[in-house]
Amino acid sequence: MATDRHPARNWFDQGGRAYARFRPDYPRELAAFLASAAPDGRLAVDVGCGNGQLTQLLAPYFDRVIGLDPSADQIANAVPNTRIHYECAPAERLPVPDASASLVTAAQAAHWFDLPAFYREVRRIAVPGAVVALVSYGVLRLEPRLDRRFQAFYRDEIGPYWPPERKLVDTGYATIDFPFAESAPPALEIRLDWHLSEFIGYVLTWSATRSAREAGQDALLMAFFDDLAALWGDPDARRPVSWPINMRIGTV
Repeated sequence: MATDRHPARNWFDQGGRAYARFRPDYPRELAAFLASAAPDGRLAVDVGCGNGQLTQLLAPYFDRVIGLDPSADQIANAVPNTRIHYECAPAERLPVPDASASLVTAAQAAHWFDLPAFYREVRRIAVPGAVVALVSYGVLRLEPRLDRRFQAFYRDEIGPYWPPERKLVDTGYATIDFPFAESAPPALEIRLDWHLSEFIGYVLTWSATRSAREAGQDALLMAFFDDLAALWGDPDARRPVSWPINMRIGTV
């Protein structure tokens, strides 16, 4: 119960108004690696591109980049770039000419695809020796005293509200079929320094958070946010947050 001394905090007003603001961006090193692995720099195709987070990073390395997503809203919010052509299309029917793509990527999206159909399309559009990469970022990490509380929340409390496909992301797509000549990717990660409201804003963008709220579990979320705030200390203090980048990468 709130008191004058310890007023209740409405963490749900901490952010979440701008989804893109709280989503972690991939590092430029990822795009540089993918470009170096491709046989040439003619055309990259980013499938399930969303609003173009990875698509934009690929643009400096290729003559042309095509960003494809089934969501017209995502495509409408992609940042324009003279080297990028965005189009609304599903992963299973790519509007790309045969034997034209040197790189095909899917970032944080492959778990939604009909993979056999997507792989058929990859083989159709790929040039000889083209590279295909399924990219995702894993469960975030915090400083140890914060991380223990976060991991318990992620695993035991919010865990039941994630869709089943989330497990594929958390394991870096390790268990899915990947019928290409596979190679080992470098160790990469996303690194940010966030204050408390940014971290909470990010958690509020999760589909699991929305599902929990729809199930009437605001109290579960409030308890976690309150616990984390106590551990965080000064809410304006910036603390390191990192996500390991996972990748299945192979040659067509």
